[in-house]
Amino acid sequence: MRTAEVSRNTKETQIRVRLNLDGTGVAKLATGIAFLDHMLDQVARHGLVDLEVEAKGDLHIDAHHTVEDIGITLGQAFARAIGDKAGVRRYGHAYVPLDEALSRVVIDLSGRPGIEFHVVFARARVGEFDVDLAREFFQGFVNHALATLHIDNLRGDNAHHQCETVFKAFGRALRMAVEADPRARDAIPSTKGSL
Repeated sequence: MRTAEVSRNTKETQIRVRLNLDGTGVAKLATGIAFLDHMLDQVARHGLVDLEVEAKGDLHIDAHHTVEDIGITLGQAFARAIGDKAGVRRYGHAYVPLDEALSRVVIDLSGRPGIEFHVVFARARVGEFDVDLAREFFQGFVNHALATLHIDNLRGDNAHHQCETVFKAFGRALRMAVEADPRARDAIPSTKGSL
């Protein structure tokens, strides 16, 4: 089983993430940020990963440190769970609609962190959640998962729908990238021989 558990403790946050890349989409989430719990549930459900996140952060200041550190810790858990990436597809992509909103996410388990985030949200907040923090989450993830991620919201008038399509598409793209490639067997999907 491709699993990992990672804890991150700083003066600002205490995070624990448990991840099973070969799960069934079960999520147990307690971040202290209801909308982020909702988004992480989308990743688990549509990515078919089992995900547990417990977080305590300095939410009395704002949610920035907590959201970013959850992305970092999830990225670390992902890197540990995926291992040397032998036999996986490496690349994943997904288009996901939700009513008027449509987003595309493409991921490469390249071993190199990189993000292109092209989302212009219709409003600055969804409930109490500052939508700028979505990018911070994904930046933290790619920096520590060592993945390249392209996120494009192609259309949308409702910020909740825009954000939800991004997280759903991320889950589905991740699911595709980590799937076993039956033709590759245990080969590393790179001409370099490592990722």
